[in-house]
Amino acid sequence: MPEKTKICLFGGTFDPVHLGHVNAARAVLEAQPRAERLIVMPAYVNPFKQDVDTYGRAAGEQRAEMCRIAFKGLPKCQVSDYEIKKGGVSYTAETLEYLTDKYPGKRLVLITGSDSLKGLPRWYRFHDIVRMAEIAAVSRSDSDSELIESYADEVRQSGGEVTVIPARVFEVSSTEIRELIMNNRDLSCYMDKNVVEYIRANNLYFSRR
Repeated sequence: MPEKTKICLFGGTFDPVHLGHVNAARAVLEAQPRAERLIVMPAYVNPFKQDVDTYGRAAGEQRAEMCRIAFKGLPKCQVSDYEIKKGGVSYTAETLEYLTDKYPGKRLVLITGSDSLKGLPRWYRFHDIVRMAEIAAVSRSDSDSELIESYADEVRQSGGEVTVIPARVFEVSSTEIRELIMNNRDLSCYMDKNVVEYIRANNLYFSRR
């Protein structure tokens, strides 16, 4: 029986999206030759950030538009605003159910980083997640690779299928980038120039209390 073609899901807050996200998506597509498409899915509310102060943050549709700009040049990538339009807390298990119905007969692949993979066994409906999708865990450094393999083993012991994929090193987080924006620092090495222009045109992340 031929192997199923795959639909990759790359979820996150993307507040803002940066080159680390793009590097991760590119690495997954290179490692997954049977991937038909990679869906970038900005969350409406991240389950682990429900209590985060959203003052000065980008709105859902603004985050989706930044993702459209950032991933525009990457083949097979598309941005979905499904979770944003759905509203409420964005649970991965529910989104995977939606994609299972939307793409019958396809194999789903959930993209995670090391932090997400570490916490995955404690996610809402974890066992349903690993039943519906294999995991593509993106490693961004040699030290990260060792940690991510240990996290992967824990998921495998629970029946999950995990592939660890190396990506280009990118050490700056979205949190740190927001701080750089507020301090009017150069962002050219961290973000697509068109995303930077969008942020400045819409005066995003400059507000302080």
